[in-house]
Amino acid sequence: MGLISRILGAGPATSALGQAVVDVAGAFTPNATRKLEAAQAAYIAALDEFGAEFQFVRPGPFDRFVNGLNRLPRPMLAFGTLGLFIYAMVDPAHFAQRMVGLNYVPEPLWWLLAAIVGFYFGAREAHYFRTRADALPASEGQPVAATPVPARNPALEEWRHARGRDR
Repeated sequence: MGLISRILGAGPATSALGQAVVDVAGAFTPNATRKLEAAQAAYIAALDEFGAEFQFVRPGPFDRFVNGLNRLPRPMLAFGTLGLFIYAMVDPAHFAQRMVGLNYVPEPLWWLLAAIVGFYFGAREAHYFRTRADALPASEGQPVAATPVPARNPALEEWRHARGRDR
């Protein structure tokens, strides 16, 4: 302790009183640091558990077939839309009849179709977002920096050089 505790002779008593206050305060308010550490430990344990499931991936014929099917909707939507433009130019009367037929589809069914397509493409984007970090090369076992490299700063380089020489 300091000079006052030596003069008053209350060094150990002050420490004990301070620890008692911390313990009583801990009973009424949770320790934020311990709470964060526990949450982080639970998160890491969950990631390890999920990662163990996919540690050894050996896709079989069925998995390859399903992966092939999963790659079909985007090209089919793109080529189907182009096909509709061609169909409209080749046979405008029949195209107009088909579009009038689409007008009779109830609105909740359109919402359901939008949800299905949105979830499909959203899940694909989420998958690629999660796996994108794995595909990037890491230098010497370190994760790749998420921030862009700053521009060259001659004054900072000179200061670092001078600091290195003084040591």
